Amino acid sequence: PSPQAITAGFFYHTARLARGGYRTVKHQQPVFIHPNSALFALQPRWVLYHELVCTSKEFMRQVIEIDSSWLLEVAPHYYQAKELEDGSGRKMPKKAGK
Repeated sequence: PSPQAITAGFFYHTARLARGGYRTVKHQQPVFIHPNSALFALQPRWVLYHELVCTSKEFMRQVIEIDSSWLLEVAPHYYQAKELEDGSGRKMPKKAGK
């Protein structure tokens, strides 16, 4: 399946890169990409995850990179444009948000 199709099914499992890690979009819960993930070192700005696993931290597993604009396309009833502002004008940590 395409990343957009997966986004349509799991639109409520999204997180955005913030200072010190990721935060879920709706509830601002701190979450982290699991160290075994291929995306762990890449740190994309927006991700969608299948599950959260709580060990020493809340880790996202089965993670894919998404485009925030897809969320408005597939779930306009759930997200508002203000929640999905990219923040690309704000400073990001070095080597983060590629």
